[in-house]
Amino acid sequence: MADINPALNTPTDLSNTRSVADALNSSLADCYALYLKTKNFHWHVSGPHFRDYHLLLDDQAAQILGVTDAIAERVRKTGNTTLRSIGDISRRQTIADNDLDFVDAGAMLAELREDNLKLVESFRVVKDAAEEAKDNATSGIVDEWTDQAEERAWFLFEASRKG
Repeated sequence: MADINPALNTPTDLSNTRSVADALNSSLADCYALYLKTKNFHWHVSGPHFRDYHLLLDDQAAQILGVTDAIAERVRKTGNTTLRSIGDISRRQTIADNDLDFVDAGAMLAELREDNLKLVESFRVVKDAAEEAKDNATSGIVDEWTDQAEERAWFLFEASRKG
């Protein structure tokens, strides 16, 4: 094994994984920010399509939360450490919070669509870092996370179309 982090004693043959871990942790912070925003909108959506949007946002929030553990575990498998607190998330997130008292349902869908596309960009940074570090596992699994975020953006786009 070429590189074992002495503090964590994590067995890995990868080296130079710090950039991969940094990119993964940034994506993880964005996932948590997007998860909470999606749940916020799920709790506060109103209007004629309430049921459809309420269920859509709950499904999407569950999917986003589901990927967080995989991201954090990937960071640890590379011999690095991951997020530790809400403060750590807030320092790293690039997806903005939304603390408004009221957001129109259409604006909710549009904002979440853009946030999911921003998460796709974040995952592309992970992909580039993983390929540079020859981290095949991260490079492969991030494709699935990217596809899920693109699908969420597409669903949000289609749900918001006026027809």
